[in-house]
Order: sequence, then structure tokens, then C-alpha cells
Amino acid sequence: MSYYFSKTLDVTFDEAIEKVTEELKGEGFGILTEIDVRATLKKKLDVDYKPYKILGACNPPFAYKSLQAEEQIGLMLPCNVIVYVNDNGETIVAAVDPVASMQAVENENLGEVAETIQGKLKKVIDSL
Repeated sequence: MSYYFSKTLDVTFDEAIEKVTEELKGEGFGILTEIDVRATLKKKLDVDYKPYKILGACNPPFAYKSLQAEEQIGLMLPCNVIVYVNDNGETIVAAVDPVASMQAVENENLGEVAETIQGKLKKVIDSL
């Protein structure tokens, strides 16, 4: 089982960030964190890296439901979505598959939430 779903886009890196952020918003997600991997690696290691951002997406009602079912689930939140330019110059957007990541948590009460979030994230990726 793959732990993510992805799509190659025919847009610039910045356009992909804007587009995925809007599509996530349409599915009830907000971006809690944005990690600019390229800038961080340059600052911390003085290395050049391709454009690469990690977006921490959160759907508050489902995050709350998950926390009610499993107090430690915060370790798996928020749902990460990445946008990067691969070695071929293509812009890639990928999202974590919450069903795959929830397999590590042995709590059957999380299954329905994970499947709902999986559907929402797949819809986001498919709509790009």
C-alpha cells in the first residue's frame, strides 16, 4: 500500500502552492504550517536544493474527532501535503494517505475519520 497520492502539474511551483491551498480550503482544510525545505537547507547547511515545501493541512472538525478517539493522534497531525519540483523540472503535489498512516495506530475508531479525510485529500489532488 502506498502512503501517499500525487499528481504532476503543468504549472509553476508557486502556482501549484496557490492552487493546492485553494483546493484544500474548498475541502475544509487550513494550512497550519508551511515549511520551506529549500530555504531551511540553505540556512542550516548552506546547500542548494530544489523548490520543496511541506504544507501542514488541518480540517478542524475531523482533527477534533480524531483527538477524541485517540489522545496521542496529535503525533500524526496535521496531514502533510508537499509541493516540489522534481529532477525533470516537473511540479509535483502529493498528500499523505491517512488510511495508510493510521494502520500504525491500532484504534478502529479512527478508521472512519481516516477514510473521510482520505477521500477529501484524494479529491484535492484529483482536482489539480
